[in-house]
Amino acid sequence: MMLDMVHDIQTAYRKLIDSMSKPGTISDLSEEAEKLEQLQGYLPATYIAARMLLDTEVTFKVVSKREKEMALALSQSTYAKEVELEEADFIFVLSDAEPSELLRALQTAKIGELQDPHSSATIIIETEGLSGGTKLLLSGPGIRTTVKAEMHVADEWIDIRAERNAEFPLGLDLIFTDASHGMLALPRTTQVTKEEV
Repeated sequence: MMLDMVHDIQTAYRKLIDSMSKPGTISDLSEEAEKLEQLQGYLPATYIAARMLLDTEVTFKVVSKREKEMALALSQSTYAKEVELEEADFIFVLSDAEPSELLRALQTAKIGELQDPHSSATIIIETEGLSGGTKLLLSGPGIRTTVKAEMHVADEWIDIRAERNAEFPLGLDLIFTDASHGMLALPRTTQVTKEEV
């Protein structure tokens, strides 16, 4: 069975909205991922995110050791236009990117303007896993008190994200995907701290 570009993408989009409205919630895209044909270079959850978010109206940038090849694949399947990092609406940081490249993407991505805060970037970050790894505490809208989250990403991104999101409503929204077809969203309103062990 192949991925239905209407029904399955709508189902995945509803899961993403659920993760955005309840930060720390991991959405499972296994059902949709199983319908994908063999992918070269993207985690299935990342590719599904690209298919739901990209179209001819938006721009993107891929951060990867195989940037040209991966960007071409997205352009051909979504008709979205590839642009430079600081102009991109969506930035895909793939698992083969150096940790310094993730930090550069966070520092360079557009955060919107006071008259137009929604013109900021959303960064989709591939990670080994959304369990184990760095332990985080999340708080803010959509969270009653605090929620715990874990991910296999070097934790230097936390301070940069906090710095870029300091002047609400400006900021970056992050979506993490993993090899188990999980998706976790951190909207700009979510406060993230490293859990003290």
